[in-house]
Amino acid sequence: MSSNSFAYNEQSGGGEATELGQEATSTISPSGAFGLFSSDMKKNEDLKQMLESNKDSAKLDAMKRIVGMIAKGKNASELFPAVVKNVASKNIEIKKLVYVYLVRYAEEQQDLALLSISTFQRALKDPNQLIRASALRVLSSIRVPIIVPIMMLAIKEASADLSPYVRKNAAHAIQKLYSLDPEQKEMLIEIIEKLLKDKSTLVAGSVVMAFEEVCPDRIDLIHKNYRKLCNLLVDVEEWGQVVIIHMLTRYARTQFVSPWRQGDVLEDNEKDFYDSDEEQKEKADKRKRPYAMDPDHRLLIRNTKPLLQSRNAAVVMAVAQLYWHIAPKSEAGIISKSLVRLLRSSREVQYIVLQNIATMSIQRKGMFEPYLKSFYVRSTDATMIKILKLEILTNLANEANISTLLREFQTYVKSQDKQFAAATIQTIGRCATSITEVSDTCLNGLVCLLSNRDEIVVAESVVVIKKLLQMQPMQHGEIIKHMAKLLDSITVPVARASILWLIGENCERVPKIAPDVLRKTAKSFTSEDDLVKLQILNLGAKLYLTNSKQTKLLTQYILNLGKYDQNYDIRDRTRFIRQLIVPNEKSGALSKYAKKIFLAQKPAPLLESPFKDRDHFQLGTLSHTLNTKATGYLELSNWPEVAPDPSVRNVEVIELAKEWTPAGKAKKENPDKKFYSESEEEEDSSESSSDSESESGSESGEDEEDDRSGDSAEDSGESGSEPEAGKGRAATRSRARGRGDSKDVDKEKENSKTSESSSGESSSIEESSSDSESESESEINLVSTPVALPTPALSPSLIADLEGLNLSATSSVISVSTPVFVPGKTHVLLHRMSGKGLAAHYFFPRQPCIFGDKMVSVQITLNNTTDQKIENIHVGGKKLPMGMQMHVFNPIESLEPAGSITVSMGIDFCDSTQTASFQLCTKDDCFSVNIQPPVGELLLPVAMSEKDFKKEQGMLSGMNETSTTIIAAPQNFASSVILQKIVNVANVGVVPSGQDNIHRFAAKTVHSGSLMLVTVELKEGSTAQLIINTEKTVIGSVLLRELKPVLSQG
Repeated sequence: MSSNSFAYNEQSGGGEATELGQEATSTISPSGAFGLFSSDMKKNEDLKQMLESNKDSAKLDAMKRIVGMIAKGKNASELFPAVVKNVASKNIEIKKLVYVYLVRYAEEQQDLALLSISTFQRALKDPNQLIRASALRVLSSIRVPIIVPIMMLAIKEASADLSPYVRKNAAHAIQKLYSLDPEQKEMLIEIIEKLLKDKSTLVAGSVVMAFEEVCPDRIDLIHKNYRKLCNLLVDVEEWGQVVIIHMLTRYARTQFVSPWRQGDVLEDNEKDFYDSDEEQKEKADKRKRPYAMDPDHRLLIRNTKPLLQSRNAAVVMAVAQLYWHIAPKSEAGIISKSLVRLLRSSREVQYIVLQNIATMSIQRKGMFEPYLKSFYVRSTDATMIKILKLEILTNLANEANISTLLREFQTYVKSQDKQFAAATIQTIGRCATSITEVSDTCLNGLVCLLSNRDEIVVAESVVVIKKLLQMQPMQHGEIIKHMAKLLDSITVPVARASILWLIGENCERVPKIAPDVLRKTAKSFTSEDDLVKLQILNLGAKLYLTNSKQTKLLTQYILNLGKYDQNYDIRDRTRFIRQLIVPNEKSGALSKYAKKIFLAQKPAPLLESPFKDRDHFQLGTLSHTLNTKATGYLELSNWPEVAPDPSVRNVEVIELAKEWTPAGKAKKENPDKKFYSESEEEEDSSESSSDSESESGSESGEDEEDDRSGDSAEDSGESGSEPEAGKGRAATRSRARGRGDSKDVDKEKENSKTSESSSGESSSIEESSSDSESESESEINLVSTPVALPTPALSPSLIADLEGLNLSATSSVISVSTPVFVPGKTHVLLHRMSGKGLAAHYFFPRQPCIFGDKMVSVQITLNNTTDQKIENIHVGGKKLPMGMQMHVFNPIESLEPAGSITVSMGIDFCDSTQTASFQLCTKDDCFSVNIQPPVGELLLPVAMSEKDFKKEQGMLSGMNETSTTIIAAPQNFASSVILQKIVNVANVGVVPSGQDNIHRFAAKTVHSGSLMLVTVELKEGSTAQLIINTEKTVIGSVLLRELKPVLSQG
């Protein structure tokens, strides 16, 4: 039994231990009236003792239970003094949980938290990124104005941290500090501006949220980062995507002209009578001039389109509102399918989505007409969902589908949900007014409902019929007579008042019925509802004016009853009517116009959608849902008449150096220019001493450091290296990689800004050698001294490459190693039956790709199984996910019968297992084929020492670490067996280990150069722990899932 359980049993007097930190249960016998409370106190005392223990295991157990209490919503604030003492614990796990607790209670226990502020400040320098981030979160949670300067300093330091997770928390802290002290706004804006330049997808969403909270009107901060945010959008976490999309929607409405204006220009085809031929010609030219969308406008629309397939409903809704507000109307239709897909979600999501669809369907019916059946009401829908679907069906109703909808409505009227049934009747009334062809049909259907047994249905039908009859009163005298007969059976006040109003308005058309109705209602006047009493008074007044012979006494009787009614509205109306219709000496001039006043033509009611006026709010916002402006709502501006200068979004770049040209083909300009620039010569002399050291480096170190140097350059914002050296490096890299796409160019610009102090210790020998293979031989002649030999005079490309690397301990010891030999596993690319005799297989040779350092090498074997020659075998159309690139093999002129040929390809999978789809074509046919890489083939093996492995593993702990337990027979844990199994699955290198029970393997991802560290630690018995450390957590978790069954099986 653990010491924790032993301590607890001592406190509780033995017996079965109840879990610490949980509520007292009936198993604990309460002593007296206060048994329950004493039990709680005892448990908390026990937790305090455990927190003061000398054993880390007891402290960790206590913290886990306390965090569990918080998760269940229980109050653990009284433990604050005991917990805060452990904030300086050396145990990382305890420290993490202490910070989780402090973030929750620091605001409540400010005085105690302030006592530990020096510890939090020290933790900001902790090597573990999670501790640094947690310390910043706690610090920003202490909402005391006195520590604002400390918070500001901490946020500034965190915003330049190497870890994107810490920078993300710095962005979160900005919002907290701004709410605590708005006077710090200007300094916070500087930090926001710096973080907006961050290229990490982890930071992007958080800093845009801070921007929206602190300075949403500072659009100028977004200009330079607009394209970067558009390109990062797909990879940002979901809630960050929502924030960025909403911000970019507002940005687009201020920076681009309306894409909807094109219709106004192109549709004006009428010729004015007095226009001259020249004026007509000018107008024609204007009409012919097509609308040209700004490329940045198109970039935003294009990059958000894939997010319509997101699993997160908020992301889909954000993209939908973006398309609605800024896309051309012809392109907005693609959002309808995605919104209809969301109707399979929870009722809360359905409610918001249906509200937005209801607003959209008023203006653009065509978008949702193909999905009409998706809005049919289900019996399991909540009432609010049913009513919203009815609203949409009404908006989509037209002459073509109204008959189908009316049959649907007929079923809804019989629903047991009375509120829904009443809403359906109102819907039928709206359809009757909007589509004149079915007005009579709807009216007859509503009249049939008057005989319904349900009083609510009848009452609602009466109200709707009253509105319809008001629009065409001359034609429906019989309906009015029928409704008058229902007056005895209907008790709902609104319905009774509606019938009385109708009879009063049409009293001259039903002269026999109206007086009798007045007689009946006079009897029940005192017991009627106030609404009905008012209409009885109105009916009496109208009949007094049109048929005073029959109704004079009845009207006076009703006026006398109203004179003494309890309700003052009734009494006032009675006095008013008496003075108006009964002439006497005191009557004013209005008496002469009494008939015109009471029997005037009333305007017909306008039956409109309640969502008609909501479109002035941005879709998907709280304000749109509530139909009122909510706090913090930022209105969409109107489109500008003339687009602002688009050049503000251009990012300044250092001009690339002119490419070297082969001998004899030198460019004519600058013929006297030196081969080495002055700055390069200076670098030569200063760096010649480190040549031998640099040449022992490797490609992996270079790639890894390239990535990191890009981040550090962006974070620190320090001045770059000398311009000429930067030009040379960028030009050489762009040649070596053989890519002209904008993404890599951007990366080169980023690398060119790294500080001069970060001169590299790892060379690019392998990269240079791949240069020599891929480029023309004449270019090699330009290098006066071979790169592989350690000489003082280095080639310009090598100098340029060396300058771009960070000074790092790992750069000289981490290198790509030769892969462990395993039999190549062949995959079928094209079966001979599908390929009409052409068969294709592919395998991964586990060698660096000659086509590019970010590409995975793939070898394809083509076989001709027919008895005829197959001609012109080549790669046709490619269908690649965003960012993926492919270098195809050269076309094969012919393949003889029973012949075979092996060709090489390079594919940049962008460190993902996404499928590369393309067409394998012959002279006569094209066949669709797919290549999907196993996760282990996305790696290159790395050679490193055990010391460096442990150092890198320490830097990649926390969120970058995944682990699992493996159970297998002891014979499966022999060193040779483990080695063989792991290298079969993944292309990793073996790291020497000084311990027999620990096996270490290292690799780096081909695309980004991120380290992948695999550890198998053998435990007692037949168990082992598999640990993977990497920044690429998705690849790490996939590799973990693939290795676990392989290591477990015999």
